[in-house]
Amino acid sequence: MMANGRVADWLDRLPSVRGRYAFDVDLSRTVWFRAGGRADVVFRPADIDDLAHFLAVRPADLPVTVVGLGSNLLVRDGGVEGVVVRLRQGFRDMNVRWEGERALVEVGAGALDMNVARYCRDQGAGGLAFLSGIPGTIGGALRMNAGAYGSEMSDVVVEARALDAAGSLHVLGPDEMGLSYRHSSVPGDWIFVSAVLAGRREEPAQIAGQMETINAEREASQPIRARTGGSTFTNPAGHSAWELIDEAGCRGLSRGSARISEQHCNFIVNTGGATASDIEGLGEEVRRRVEEKTGLSLDWEIRRIGRHRRWPPNEGGGEDEA
Repeated sequence: MMANGRVADWLDRLPSVRGRYAFDVDLSRTVWFRAGGRADVVFRPADIDDLAHFLAVRPADLPVTVVGLGSNLLVRDGGVEGVVVRLRQGFRDMNVRWEGERALVEVGAGALDMNVARYCRDQGAGGLAFLSGIPGTIGGALRMNAGAYGSEMSDVVVEARALDAAGSLHVLGPDEMGLSYRHSSVPGDWIFVSAVLAGRREEPAQIAGQMETINAEREASQPIRARTGGSTFTNPAGHSAWELIDEAGCRGLSRGSARISEQHCNFIVNTGGATASDIEGLGEEVRRRVEEKTGLSLDWEIRRIGRHRRWPPNEGGGEDEA
């Protein structure tokens, strides 16, 4: 169902695919903040070949944005122009092969980090339990070199596969990915489709214990059951973002229904009905106060996409994204 003329403009220009298109999709039902606008089009490719075909033959002026689980994402209230790609079935396979005591875990970029951690636990592949503390997908973890509890993706990535904007497949080693703190130098319009991660042989019970410890620490220190996007800002060199935010007097600060968490002040929480503008505006106010107080600049860790205001107004209809 189409909701507006902008969406209709793309309809006749979209390539024929084996996957599924959805139109005028409410992305607020996808992102963990439960706020934000709609996507003109959402494309769920059937597999890597389907995605490569789409990228190769799409109109050159068609914007393409990749969205994972929506856990570290803010969609602005005006929604996202063009096509939002979501990797689901066809991008979630997991397989482990052994080279002596070394585990090589092949995973699709659409696989949830937690599910990969559980799979590795069951297979006795240690060294990857930290993934249970990262909400999101493997593709997002590769893009931002995600990490938690003393480990990050750069510690375990053997290789990653990505499609460029023209649909050509590239196999990248860690050096080619340019991984650093919460950063990858892989071009922003490339789409990760799979990876090989290195683990080591370990007893499943021992891995399970590590995961239980991580979960308990997250429960105790983070508002993980709230509507939040995870850590809002990266840590400046030699500093913790939450300490700087606290020092600037921002704990509990609010704008509309967006609020800095009392439990962990590097988290913004939607207490109910916050707009994306509320959330982003609160984050910018925190950045201003921290710089004024400490002279240090905070960089957003949460990815922000889309237009700042809705255009055109919703005319009804459209689809929800579960």
